[in-house]
Amino acid sequence: MRVPNPPQESFGSLELQKTMQNHRSKRYRAAAEQVDRAKPYNLNEAVATLKKLPPTKFDQTVTVSFRLGVDPKQSDQMVRGTCPLPHGSGKLVRVLVFAEGEAAKAAKEAGAEYVGFKDLIQKVQEGFQDFDVAVATPAAMAEVRKLGKVLGPRGLMPNPKTGTVTEDTAKAVQEVKAGRVEFKLDKNGNVAVPVGKFSFAENALVENGTAVMRLWCGRVRRRLKAVIWKE
Repeated sequence: MRVPNPPQESFGSLELQKTMQNHRSKRYRAAAEQVDRAKPYNLNEAVATLKKLPPTKFDQTVTVSFRLGVDPKQSDQMVRGTCPLPHGSGKLVRVLVFAEGEAAKAAKEAGAEYVGFKDLIQKVQEGFQDFDVAVATPAAMAEVRKLGKVLGPRGLMPNPKTGTVTEDTAKAVQEVKAGRVEFKLDKNGNVAVPVGKFSFAENALVENGTAVMRLWCGRVRRRLKAVIWKE
């Protein structure tokens, strides 16, 4: 449910919005005319409306966004996790795994593009960035933590909360490849979760979006009892 905020916009901000609107592209203005900003849309209606909008020259990512009443600066109000999408994300995910022994072998068999330990750590330190997700075993994290300044800013640091620090490297690789997406609270208290591509069928986007909504209405919202779900 959408809860509108009370009008608190200054004259200056209204003028800025008008100026920005005048400089929007024809495609954007055509799309905006098809959306009633005063009407709350359910998921099916939102997807149906989205599919009627003028397409772009590339296959856009579709996201479901939440505006939360939390303070991102408070560690106990941080929101981060993963969500499996029944129809995948539509993105080809390249996985790098820091592991040795049987865990490394399992990761390779599961389809990880890059598997290694100290040699791979050195490669990343030297600037290697051709991967989208990094996974590590708990034992490897003692050395992988040294990459914090390299992986951290890109959101690639392995983390137990997102299932990327695990002994079961094969399962982690398979889930990521199958379409598990990660989400994290941004500095403005918002969370955007990708649910597929514009080219997906309507029912696929709806079912992926439903999976995200169920996650939020269940596990995430129960953990954050003080969350005010604004929009």
